[in-house]
Amino acid sequence: MPCQTAPKRLRYVIALLLGLATPAGAAENAPTRVAVFAFELDDFSGGAGVAGDAASDRRHLDEATEEARRLVAANSRYALVDVAPAAGEEVRTRTLYRCHGCDAEVARVLGADLSLVGVVTRISRTEFTLRIELRDARTGELVMLRSSGLRMGADYAWSRGARSVVRQASAEPH
Repeated sequence: MPCQTAPKRLRYVIALLLGLATPAGAAENAPTRVAVFAFELDDFSGGAGVAGDAASDRRHLDEATEEARRLVAANSRYALVDVAPAAGEEVRTRTLYRCHGCDAEVARVLGADLSLVGVVTRISRTEFTLRIELRDARTGELVMLRSSGLRMGADYAWSRGARSVVRQASAEPH
């Protein structure tokens, strides 16, 4: 059974990260345009591609993506940019995390100020990391990077990691 608190915690993480990030040259009164790309899975585990449930992984990644997009769309400080027109291989195969910042250019072409890429890295069946990257779409500069180690291999471990990221980010001066 999926954990119902994970989407709530993810909303807090995304809200905090977006609140701390300001793209270079953004107008103060204009909403910041954010391209939220599909969350991605980087599987380093011994069973990568063989063990596990790919459909379940995809569902959890899709839920995380939708929560992030809903949060951005609901906040008047931000305007959600439709990423559907992006047809690049990295976007289609959910491998933006491998291209070292190419998401910024894709976001810029789409008219965004910021690019948001979320990655869950599976180290083993019970050990994960969660990473969120925000880039300035104009300069490609990494505006914010947050990550958290996760243990236990359960769905709720991902939400606990999100909580850790929120605590880490909230400890920094605004």
